[in-house]
Amino acid sequence: MAHIYMQFDFGKDEEKAQVARHKLETWKQAFRLDKKLLYKFERSSDGAPAAEPMGVKAATAKPEKSKGKSKGKAPSKEESASAPVAIGENVKLLLRLAFSSHEKLSEQRWVQRIPAEEPFQEASPVLLKNGDARFAEIEKQFEELI
Repeated sequence: MAHIYMQFDFGKDEEKAQVARHKLETWKQAFRLDKKLLYKFERSSDGAPAAEPMGVKAATAKPEKSKGKSKGKAPSKEESASAPVAIGENVKLLLRLAFSSHEKLSEQRWVQRIPAEEPFQEASPVLLKNGDARFAEIEKQFEELI
């Protein structure tokens, strides 16, 4: 099965990267692309110290003990939404399309559609196929990302 990689650089715009993630998840569910469309995010700092988001201090503080019955209280939406994300990180999206040889038309349509959509257009899309010079490097990088 031949793979096609797409690389999108969102810069420091975490919000656009999350919109892109949401759109990819929607497509995976709607078009049943579970193993055919895989993506991973790469976040790298630019050397500047990352500022701590406002809500992180409240989430990392020790919870107060309560006398109520609920001992294993689930975190509220505010606490779970304030995940520690460092501001000042460059966000790159690596997307792998893995269609089988008899799905060439579907593969071609997705290769044309994804870079043309809203959050991906402005992220300087790079398309890498099997014969390209950086293909092996990007494939190794994709496998190493969590």
